[in-house]
Amino acid sequence: MRAPVLAAVALMLVAGKSDPLAGRVAGAPVRCINLQQLNGPEIVDSQTILYRQSGKRIWKTGPVGECVSLRPFDTLIVDVYGGQLCRNDRFRTVSNGMSIPSGSCRFRDFTPYDKVK
Repeated sequence: MRAPVLAAVALMLVAGKSDPLAGRVAGAPVRCINLQQLNGPEIVDSQTILYRQSGKRIWKTGPVGECVSLRPFDTLIVDVYGGQLCRNDRFRTVSNGMSIPSGSCRFRDFTPYDKVK
């Protein structure tokens, strides 16, 4: 009885979730982004990670190749060197309730998405 109820709630949550990039236009991808004014990361799915910048810009990235451990609601552990996050920097994930991180994955380029005026 519990499983069908949980599945129904999960479907309602997914269906009600809007596209965070809706109403935004993609710019040219860059190799690195500054971390000073960013909020995030937010794992959207197995290929999408978002960083929000001051409410006006969202940076979209993801893993180079496949990263099987990348799932929404997991925690991203990022290896940061200096004040920037760059393509090929490594990250790992930790699932809720777990203490051992996944294997390393690497970031691809970062694409800015700005609101359409």
